[in-house]
Amino acid sequence: MSAPSQKPDQVTTWEHWINGQPIPSDSGQYMDDLNPDDDSVYARLAAGTRNDIDKAVQVAQAAFETWSKTLASEREAILSRAAGIVEQHRQEFVDILIDEVGSPVGKAQFETNYGIACLRAAAGVARQVRGETLPPDTPGRLSISIRQPLGVIASIAPFNVPFLKHTKLSATPLATGNTVVMLPSEFAAVTALRLAEIYKEAGLPDGVFNVVTGLGADIGDSLTAHPLTRVVMFTGSSRIGQHIIELCAPRRKKVLLELGGKSPLVVLQDADIDAAAQAAAFGTFFFQGQACMASSRIYVERPVYDEFVDKFKGIAASLGMGDLRDPDTWLGPIISDRQRNRVRTHIEDARGKGATVETGGEWVGNRCKPTILTGVGEGMTVCREETFGPVTSVYPVDSPEHALEKANDTEFGLSAAVFTRDIDKALTLAQSINSGMVHINAPTIADEPHVPFGGVGESGFGREGTDIDIDTLTEWKWITVQLPTG
Repeated sequence: MSAPSQKPDQVTTWEHWINGQPIPSDSGQYMDDLNPDDDSVYARLAAGTRNDIDKAVQVAQAAFETWSKTLASEREAILSRAAGIVEQHRQEFVDILIDEVGSPVGKAQFETNYGIACLRAAAGVARQVRGETLPPDTPGRLSISIRQPLGVIASIAPFNVPFLKHTKLSATPLATGNTVVMLPSEFAAVTALRLAEIYKEAGLPDGVFNVVTGLGADIGDSLTAHPLTRVVMFTGSSRIGQHIIELCAPRRKKVLLELGGKSPLVVLQDADIDAAAQAAAFGTFFFQGQACMASSRIYVERPVYDEFVDKFKGIAASLGMGDLRDPDTWLGPIISDRQRNRVRTHIEDARGKGATVETGGEWVGNRCKPTILTGVGEGMTVCREETFGPVTSVYPVDSPEHALEKANDTEFGLSAAVFTRDIDKALTLAQSINSGMVHINAPTIADEPHVPFGGVGESGFGREGTDIDIDTLTEWKWITVQLPTG
């Protein structure tokens, strides 16, 4: 992403989406949005300012006054129509995800389908915002509780699964009667802007969903700390998540944070090694490792360690790196120069300190070959830090207890996986691993719209998911009516 510059005419230009229409930036400047495969200019985005953020939040607050009072059936219908419209434009969204963020076609199709499912799941949430009748302690009192929407929701989305997050961080807020101001990643804003157009086509009133594009470093704090935003929903790095907490705490804002990961995959000696190796490849190299749930630490019991490494290496070396629209292509480009340098640094630091590069470690243009490291020690950066690239480390362990100890030896806790044929061992490990999600005999990467998705420790705070979002996005009100007692 380059610095702001004046608007050219040779590529598609996108303005902010505020109050149901495209609005130029207050600055009059634009940013290059690059195709990461060759660093060509894919689109131009309005370079947002604090004034743009304030305008969008003020509009969203005004829209909240009427949107919060709409019938559940109306919100349900709009979200259902939006899902249908996205479905009609499915290939367009697949193409955007391929060209804007370098998604292999399989990942782009999965993400588009997820967005459609998320919109439909959220449509059902509109009717789930229920209160309760409560037993009173006072004679003749009718005691009830109701849920009410909060107001303007600040949604800050990442680059790696942009459409998934653009739907996830908007659909349930809208279903529960809130309004939204979204700040997409500067590397992946186009699906948010197209979603805004689709929401309008589906009948969403103006001002209810707004998108401001720009550099998060410049305008993120303005959105997070704005006095009218009530909840901040953020997906991104643990460092920025901590900063958001520090901004929100004194302002008494709710936060929902889905942050980084260093997710372990445990393979016990009685596991199906072929299945474990396939799951490790999927969990490590999906979207070229640019996933918070990536299997970046793999612990294998010694009796099957060599067999697992050999099979894992074979799968990794066979993964396609060709045309992103070829179904056989698994690995695409790393998103930016900064992230490419991070991946290179992690590999070279490990190599220089004695780790073995079993396969990969080389680059083809902006793509890193799938990389498997062994012999990784504590002094290596890759041992503790999230690489966010197609790189993983495989470690031998002596027992399930040893595997558990190593799996929990981290500040992160997003996802984990356990491979074994022993259900008792599987459930014991699943309950004991410090992670928000654990998958038995399946990859670390999994998500569905309605599940409680999230982590512990440095991996986040709170949970995403259509049903559990109701707690985050509404507040209780207690109402009593004193009835005649005589």
